[in-house]
Amino acid sequence: MARTPTGETPFRLAYGSDVAIPAEVGLTSYWVENHDENKNDKAMRLHLDLVDEVRATAEQRLARYQNLMAKHYNSKVKHRDFQVGDLVLRRVIGAAKDASQGKLGPNWEGPYRITSFHRKGMYHLETLEGQKLSHPWNTEHLKKYY
Repeated sequence: MARTPTGETPFRLAYGSDVAIPAEVGLTSYWVENHDENKNDKAMRLHLDLVDEVRATAEQRLARYQNLMAKHYNSKVKHRDFQVGDLVLRRVIGAAKDASQGKLGPNWEGPYRITSFHRKGMYHLETLEGQKLSHPWNTEHLKKYY
């Protein structure tokens, strides 16, 4: 089955030719009826010579596909920038949620103060009492506290 990003089957990218499934080998088809060993060897050599071009084309398609996917994702992302010293709320995720409260428990906790940023979108936080959190948090899981 051809993959959407590359437009090629994984078998063709690996071996340079299309695969003949066992069901096709047992049935009379064009490929089985017109099979000639000499022509097949020449065709296989030609396919192996061209496999680098097929892979290069697939790589270009994959890059184009990834750019389109990134563009689509980035169009939906809310851009948030915080400064050092800003107060933020942190999203309560997974195991940090209190199971005794069920689905009515709070989705956000805080406020926390931003102490520094590791790189764009990654912030180090501390509580208002000055206790630093163990790891940085992504912008996706933070929102401004007013």
